[in-house]
Amino acid sequence: MKTLDDLLAEGVEGRRVFVRADLNVPLDGTTITDDGRIRAVLPTVRALSDAGARVVVASHLGRPKGAPDPKYSLEPVAQRLGELLDRPIAFATDTVGESAKSVTASLASGDVALLENLRFNAGETSKDTAERGAFADELAALAEAYVDDAFGAVHRKHASVYDVPARLPHFAGGLVLREVEVLSKLTGQTERPYVVVLGGSKVSDKLAVIEALLPKVDKLLVGGGMCFTFLKAQGHEVGKSLLEEDMVDTCRDLLDRAAGRIVLPVDVVAATAFAADAEHEVVEAGAIPADRLGLDIGPASVALFTEALASARTVFWNGPMGVFELAPFAAGTRGVAEAITKVDGFTVVGGGDSAAAVRTLGLGEAAFGHISTGGGASLEYLEGKTLPGVAALEQ
Repeated sequence: MKTLDDLLAEGVEGRRVFVRADLNVPLDGTTITDDGRIRAVLPTVRALSDAGARVVVASHLGRPKGAPDPKYSLEPVAQRLGELLDRPIAFATDTVGESAKSVTASLASGDVALLENLRFNAGETSKDTAERGAFADELAALAEAYVDDAFGAVHRKHASVYDVPARLPHFAGGLVLREVEVLSKLTGQTERPYVVVLGGSKVSDKLAVIEALLPKVDKLLVGGGMCFTFLKAQGHEVGKSLLEEDMVDTCRDLLDRAAGRIVLPVDVVAATAFAADAEHEVVEAGAIPADRLGLDIGPASVALFTEALASARTVFWNGPMGVFELAPFAAGTRGVAEAITKVDGFTVVGGGDSAAAVRTLGLGEAAFGHISTGGGASLEYLEGKTLPGVAALEQ
């Protein structure tokens, strides 16, 4: 796999370089609420720009339906990217149309442009090889070399991730290389004890990674909405908590096979409604009132998880312990995250909501060994799946 360093060694002065970035940031209207993914790609964009490349950055944002949708425009991202780079960003109002062609053609050495949301074109996500390939042809025509620094998208067989690198000299950005290097450590010979912390909403979303990691870990700590299906499998009533009825038997089987290595909450914060101002109380995990739903793990559970993490030498965390976006239900995620920062060993935050929680709760990013930019991609890597974007770079 050729790298960004290889491309820079070749020389990029005056060359148009297509950079697939992951700028899929959360927005409140047009306000970016977490710019972590923009910051993550800055070293690659800056290195190319400083070396004299004409940089064409492209990304998706959200899930538009293959057509322009103003609420998913990347224009606010272009503004923030320019602020962070301290240089103007030329913004193309389409992906491969007249604006994109004009903007990219007019770039001078060192200039940076950002294309509009790739998913405004149906060809980006199409399962039809010809349609996807046609869009990739048009994207590839905008540049002379390709750099993928969007680890958060490498698990998608999309035009800009899988098909464009087949049409241009292609290179892996530093972010992608670092992600693969870090995650490979979690699938090989890890230093033990190895503790995995999983949260989030659904067991079904994490089942494959649980199956893949269970034989390798010493402890699997389960919080978030998914814990209630496990609690139900133990015979507990869970009130109005999130529950996947069709996964109860699966969870029961996992608990049997884990032989005590799966650790569940012993108390939860149960509320009358999914709202910050809802009445709530801490109750035992096996005694959730019928009219309440669990929205966070409780303090005894935080203590239990902290104890399990204290001796760990390797930790992987993916998924919050509760609805951390609402202040009354953030303590579980904060407590477990703080426990991970104190681990004397190798710690990885598996992207997505976990990474957002680190920043939202004001926890120091430097206290973690690595914070992934790709939640879904990191999980699929740990499941042992082939990631199309990585495979394309290796060809």
